[in-house]
Amino acid sequence: MNKIVATAREWIGTPYVHQASCKGAGSDCLGLLRGVWRDVIGDEPEQVPAYSMDWSEPQGEERLWQAALRHLKPKHKQDAAPGDILLFRMREGSVAKHVGIQADVKTESSDRASFIHAYSGHGVVESALGASWERRIVARFALPTEIE
Repeated sequence: MNKIVATAREWIGTPYVHQASCKGAGSDCLGLLRGVWRDVIGDEPEQVPAYSMDWSEPQGEERLWQAALRHLKPKHKQDAAPGDILLFRMREGSVAKHVGIQADVKTESSDRASFIHAYSGHGVVESALGASWERRIVARFALPTEIE
């Protein structure tokens, strides 16, 4: 199994806590990614400044996407693989402010695609990556260890 996916699955059941990144105690979507980064790669590449739940939406700044471009490797949608980092735009016209980790991908032998994310009111869960989630994906990335 992919190390990133296995590590992310260890976080399932962690309660949702805004700005937190502590397996079993609390995490938001970015906190999950940060925790997986620490477990798989090591020290985080930069300190995360405080952020509101609207993620700079009033200013229209793509802060999360900009950070992803600084530290992750962009991928094409057709190159989907377990362990990919997914960036979501929750509403058309809003900034991208949700991240998840691809767990399973659709293949010839399986129609099941899923991703792991921390979701307000649900905590860290593995969700089906159905059409409603898939259409919200605006970017796909690999952690640096996955392409070196």
